[in-house]
Amino acid sequence: MQSHNVKGNRILIVDDDVAICRTLQLHLLGQGYEVTTAHGVDEGLTAALANTPDLVVLDIRMPGKSGLDGLPEFKSACTGTHMVMITAFQDMDSTIQAMQRGADDYIHKPIDIEELDEVVKRILSPGNKQIVQTYSEKEFADTNTMAGRGRAMKEVFKTIGLAANSPVTVLITGESGTGKELVARAIHRVGPNPNAPFVAVNCAALVETLLESDMFGHEKGAFTGAVNRQPGKFALAGDGVIFLDELSELSPSMQAKLLRVLQEKEFTPLGGKEPQKTHARVIAATNANLAERVRGGKFREDLYYRLRVVTIKLPPLRERKEDIMDLVQVLLSRINRQMNRDVTQVSKEVFDCLENYDWPGNVRELENILAKAVALCPGKLITRDLISDIVDQAVADAETDKRPLTQWSLEEVDRQHVLLVLEGTRWHRGRTCEILGVSRPRLRRLIKHFNFVIPVHADFEDGDSDEQN
Repeated sequence: MQSHNVKGNRILIVDDDVAICRTLQLHLLGQGYEVTTAHGVDEGLTAALANTPDLVVLDIRMPGKSGLDGLPEFKSACTGTHMVMITAFQDMDSTIQAMQRGADDYIHKPIDIEELDEVVKRILSPGNKQIVQTYSEKEFADTNTMAGRGRAMKEVFKTIGLAANSPVTVLITGESGTGKELVARAIHRVGPNPNAPFVAVNCAALVETLLESDMFGHEKGAFTGAVNRQPGKFALAGDGVIFLDELSELSPSMQAKLLRVLQEKEFTPLGGKEPQKTHARVIAATNANLAERVRGGKFREDLYYRLRVVTIKLPPLRERKEDIMDLVQVLLSRINRQMNRDVTQVSKEVFDCLENYDWPGNVRELENILAKAVALCPGKLITRDLISDIVDQAVADAETDKRPLTQWSLEEVDRQHVLLVLEGTRWHRGRTCEILGVSRPRLRRLIKHFNFVIPVHADFEDGDSDEQN
């Protein structure tokens, strides 16, 4: 066993091939790392315990104990040490087992020095070494926990507290993914009837006839297939809360029926003759500008004023980046519980990326990014490579923005314009086609041509989700 003291991160190479150990050692010494070598798992564990390395490069196939069997022992003996596996045998099972047992990466022999350098640099980069601990003694047992310490969210919390005890109708506005349903559930949770039902209705998910039946119920024989009497969501809500999401998508007929419910506190099931009373509190949400829709004749003015007795406007995440640390803590706690994981550390470099990104999908997009990172994280630390989606996008945006428009090709101008319209309509295909003046097949071809990835927060119309294939 040989040891060389060079200032820098400590790397331990464990491989029974002496020539490979020496070659890698000389190369990494030249990169400024402290490098130690060992030729078996037990010898390597002894070296690791004597001088805890930042990274272990571990061969899989060795005489005696294999690197795959020794991997958990290294992880247990050296908490926080990163592991990279190397092998000459390129089989799927070994790769899967190595990643499941905690390896950070996997390199095949013959080793590509550039690939090795890239992996080592990524794992041992300064940004990844600066760790932010997100674990808190506070247990976020409630999946509806909201987070935020900035002024905008404090105003939201204040309004929730003031409005909760009164039965007035509440209108929640904000972009997709900002957490409008969480606000509705918070109002219900701290209100006078927290044990009463909370019933949610997505007003954009069903065609008008089905939506009317879903909201108000139907009598037997009201339409083909109505073989039994069925209560609707208003009846099921009782004296609790009925949450009407994407309210702006209601048809004029449904708007008129909802107005009657708000005015008279009664509704008539589909096919019914006698109105039924409701004591449910109505909380509505929309990502559209209802005032503009009223001016454009697309939404009833009397219904609009009935709904906005109390209005809560949720800010987009890009305007409340001071809350990202709190959000990451709450979301990681929730994700870890759902996935049965214990990923509680985030590199400083990752937080810098999170704070520099504009978050078109808001908190929902942040949750999806973290869920993907936790699913692919080999240990407890989320590093920059695990959030490559937003890193690549941020870099691409920065490079594009730096060039003057006169240097853009016509193809780039077209691509940017289509993307801006798609994002401006929250990926709503119908409105995008209207603005661009193209047909739906043409829009599908443009999306495919420009290699756009449909975001998780996209607002699809009926059948739109099939168009991404």
